[in-house]
Amino acid sequence: MDSSTRLSTSLDSAYCGRRVLVTGGLGFIGSNLARRLLDLGAEVTLVDSFVPDSGANRFNLSGVESDLSVIIADVCDREQMHDLVVGRDYLFHLAGQTSHVGSMADPFGDLAANATASLTLLELCRTVNPAIRILYAGTRQVYGRSHYLPVDERHPLEPVDYNGVSKLAGELYHLVCHHVYGLRTTSLRLPNVYGPRMRVKDARQTFIGWWVRQVLAGQEIQVYGDGTQVRGFNYVDDVVQAFLLTAANRLAEGQIYNLGSVEPMPLLELARLLIEINGSGSYKLVPFPEERQKIDIGSYIGDYNRIQAQLGWQPSVPLRQGLAQTLAFYRQFHQYYW
Repeated sequence: MDSSTRLSTSLDSAYCGRRVLVTGGLGFIGSNLARRLLDLGAEVTLVDSFVPDSGANRFNLSGVESDLSVIIADVCDREQMHDLVVGRDYLFHLAGQTSHVGSMADPFGDLAANATASLTLLELCRTVNPAIRILYAGTRQVYGRSHYLPVDERHPLEPVDYNGVSKLAGELYHLVCHHVYGLRTTSLRLPNVYGPRMRVKDARQTFIGWWVRQVLAGQEIQVYGDGTQVRGFNYVDDVVQAFLLTAANRLAEGQIYNLGSVEPMPLLELARLLIEINGSGSYKLVPFPEERQKIDIGSYIGDYNRIQAQLGWQPSVPLRQGLAQTLAFYRQFHQYYW
């Protein structure tokens, strides 16, 4: 039996027949995670507030709608969430506000979505289901501007926008609840995640999604600054695998892990690669908008040695392959995402 077969068997045993709750389940990562959980035989319930300007999209569940439950609810609403937490084996907490510029425009909404929601869920779990396994979708934004590359988990935490602060607060609530109350929590600090089912209406949540839409629509990609900023990119399937593997391993409880990419790349090269794969397109360098330049983190490369050494996770989808698969998805289904 090879290692991939052993891993699949291990995840089958961890999730088959288990009751799983995913917050933010109509969104990008949540819907991809839900599909994989169904493949593993889990009983899946999704919670999503389905608010405007979020990544929630009912088409993300196309073909599997009847195989799971979807609850439209605000994670901050303790009364609504109480019964959803009871009896669950796993909680993947992916709900939250991810827009950096949006966090500066609406800081209290950002705080509620990321910090208050996390504390609400954790307090419910502590009182009605303390044995539940909890995975938190953290972010590399908590590090701010890199002091060194690649960035490991010991790097100083110096967020440059309100979103980084609120996401860090949410993460720290998870860690405190582990250390004080014994809750089985883990945080994954995600880099730029891309792939099918991401929001591509604008650059609010992900610039790479916006670039995908622009290149497919024949519009010019705008690269801010000189384009030398290096970023790492994870295809969504690799991120889903990290969530599943981490939640299934008791060694991960109380831990923080960075994810990282196969091939970090300057943004200018990324634009050129996307155009090349698409077979057409154009780009230009433009000055940073003032509101973005003030909170830009520059270059970031995540060091994923800790999760690789402890849990065996590593990214497997090459950037070229992932971009090609992403472009193919939106060529076919663009009418549901534009």
